[in-house]
Amino acid sequence: MKKAIAKFYFWLIGWKINVQMDVSEVKHTVMIAAPHTSNWDFPNALAAFWLMGVDLKFFIKDAYTKSLFGFIFKWMGALGVTRSKKNNLVNHAVTILNENPGIVILVPAEGTRSWVEEWKKGFYHIATEAKVRICLGYLDYKNKIAGIDQILEPTGNIQSDFEIIEKSYQQWTGKNPEMYNPEIFKRE
Repeated sequence: MKKAIAKFYFWLIGWKINVQMDVSEVKHTVMIAAPHTSNWDFPNALAAFWLMGVDLKFFIKDAYTKSLFGFIFKWMGALGVTRSKKNNLVNHAVTILNENPGIVILVPAEGTRSWVEEWKKGFYHIATEAKVRICLGYLDYKNKIAGIDQILEPTGNIQSDFEIIEKSYQQWTGKNPEMYNPEIFKRE
């Protein structure tokens, strides 16, 4: 049903999927999707991954998953977290990945839809601690294409790996390009 909904949604908005790899390789990874500059990124990314058949999970305030319509958010892949107390989301995500080998956890690496000086590194720490790869998902509003550019095996050298990630994302245009910093990490 998710695939049918996503197919109709992409037809309606005129988007296409571009995946140049076997989607089964995406299983059991941390997925980043960028550029993240608009509220439209979430439905577009969700539809793209549903079209690809990816069992995507994402963190959201537990108020959504515990609400009257919480079952809908859970059906979409939401994992509720309590934001009122300090959580170690890295450890929580690692546990989820270790207990569920087929899932993909989507992490908004920029942490916000606004301009940031550098990306958050949580996705990288999740991947290295869970010993999984990082998928570089993208939304290109200029060409109305969503896809996965590549899958990265973290080396442990965060600067080197971030350079690869940064280079990959330079080719994609967010909905609000002025809200995206193409230099995703500070140079020392």
